[in-house]
Amino acid sequence: MNHAPLLKRLVLICLGMFAFAFALVPLYDVFCDITGLNGKPSLEQAKQSTQVVESRQVDVSFTTHAQSGAPFEVQSQQYSVVVKPGAMREVLFKAKNLSNEDKVMQAVPSVSPGKAAKYLHKMACFCFDQQPLKAGEEVEFTLLFYVDTALPDDVEELTLSYTVFDISSQLVASN
Repeated sequence: MNHAPLLKRLVLICLGMFAFAFALVPLYDVFCDITGLNGKPSLEQAKQSTQVVESRQVDVSFTTHAQSGAPFEVQSQQYSVVVKPGAMREVLFKAKNLSNEDKVMQAVPSVSPGKAAKYLHKMACFCFDQQPLKAGEEVEFTLLFYVDTALPDDVEELTLSYTVFDISSQLVASN
């Protein structure tokens, strides 16, 4: 029996599945851009706003949670703030290393609704850098941000959420 045609089809199917899996990440990013899902804000420092819309207010709330097993507690000092688009706003966060070892924390932000992510601009954020914390250390971080004046009118509130990761072991492994 000649199994060459079947083998050829199986190899092509495997290559096709590999190519499809490889393409999923960029396809997912395109899908999220189109639908506004998975609000990934920029992780780069924004330029300062030059105008403020005095006639409009937007509610911005903050949530934080640690990755499962990450020994950190992070909380904003205010659950939410009211901002005028274009106006700079400062919010303080407290972070504590709950372990008895020195650790390095990395915060990853997301914005909900997703379509609002590109309109939230951060001038200063603890998410820009890795944050080393000594055992039991508690520190205060400043978030300095504004909501863009081009935020669509149907968005009246948004949530900035931080997921905090313990990246200590990754830094040790890379050194």
